Amino acid sequence: MQVIENSKVKEKLYFEKLENGMTVMIIPKKGMKKKYMIWGTNYGSNDNVFIVPGENTPTEVPEGVAHFLEHKMFEQENGTNSLDVLTALGVEANAYTTNDHTAYLFECTTNFYEAMDELMDYVQNPYFTDENVEKEKGIIGQEIMMYDDYPDWKVYLNAMQAMYHNNSVKIDIVGTIESIGKINKEILYTCYHTFYNPENMVMVISGDFEPEALLKEVKKRIKPSKPIGEIKRIYPEEPEDIVKEKIEQNLEVSQPMYTIGIKDKPMGEESNNKTAKKEVAVQILLELLVGKSSHVYQKLYNEGTIYGGIGFSYELSKNYAHILISGQSNHPEEVFEFVKQEINHFKTKGICEKDFNRIKKKIYGEYIEEYNDVSNIARMFLSDYFKGVNSFQYIDEIGNIDVEYLTQVLNDVFKEDKMVISIVRY
Repeated sequence: MQVIENSKVKEKLYFEKLENGMTVMIIPKKGMKKKYMIWGTNYGSNDNVFIVPGENTPTEVPEGVAHFLEHKMFEQENGTNSLDVLTALGVEANAYTTNDHTAYLFECTTNFYEAMDELMDYVQNPYFTDENVEKEKGIIGQEIMMYDDYPDWKVYLNAMQAMYHNNSVKIDIVGTIESIGKINKEILYTCYHTFYNPENMVMVISGDFEPEALLKEVKKRIKPSKPIGEIKRIYPEEPEDIVKEKIEQNLEVSQPMYTIGIKDKPMGEESNNKTAKKEVAVQILLELLVGKSSHVYQKLYNEGTIYGGIGFSYELSKNYAHILISGQSNHPEEVFEFVKQEINHFKTKGICEKDFNRIKKKIYGEYIEEYNDVSNIARMFLSDYFKGVNSFQYIDEIGNIDVEYLTQVLNDVFKEDKMVISIVRY
């Protein structure tokens, strides 16, 4: 096994690429009672058009297949549901689908290897029939209709639709009633055999383990297979400009909700320490701009323009990137304009060195804290791996960020003509 050690967090990452192409990553946590395992595939809701290795023509599948497949993986040929089996073992198990990956996971204090047996068995042995696929359509259809009534989901999804013309990130991960109606077992098996090949997967385990011994246990449970080669993913062309600046919807809410979006350029296929550095820089800028110690937050909160905190995040992926700033306000347009003004203020007056150093220390502390929890560690290393980033890089890059670099990112990313606002009113 190869080992990467980070002295700042005093952690070691053990990893190995197996003969079948799968990557196994182990982050030991001596003395930690909780154990966490997550097994993911680089396959998400955006992967609807692709060329199967060995073929020449593109395969196009309906929206929502990745999520549908995730749901169906738990159902076994013997009539059991693996989620029930894992729960009976006393472990907390789950699965999720994002725009770019799908993951199966569990955490426990006991019965780790029994749970590993079950998880690795169901992920490697799909069972789809015409009957169970049709049954699942009704279940997921209800889920879609339920989310249509969730204001916090709609205000987010509307912001995505205001930013993106063609990118599938603007479509609900679960798909639509119409799209899931087109899914059949043949489509599920095609996507499974294409994307669930070990070469396209990574397993991350964190807890009190001896890495070499644990790796042997993983290898015992892996079904024999050979790498199938690169999957060519085909994404629609996405213009740099936004679709529209403002989008509104009326739903039952106690207070109006808003999401401000800032569309950014995706990182493309080449990802390295520059990706981590940029992500940290944007996080610092968002704290300076709308964090609890910011001028925006203090002024709007004291005036009663906003209620509670202002949430913010930055997503940087290979084929999409955006900032989201969200909260509740009776005057969301005022919030939007004030955020724009503050961005322009930073650009013209400059970033305060004292504030920058304070926020930088805060974020450094938050990164250090992530390593206190095995679930945070494992999920972080898995999602970063699919972006081509080693999670240790975030800690290392904080020290390489100065006001000059921060100003460069501010001017490159926080552009007024790339900003949108989504509002849900009562």
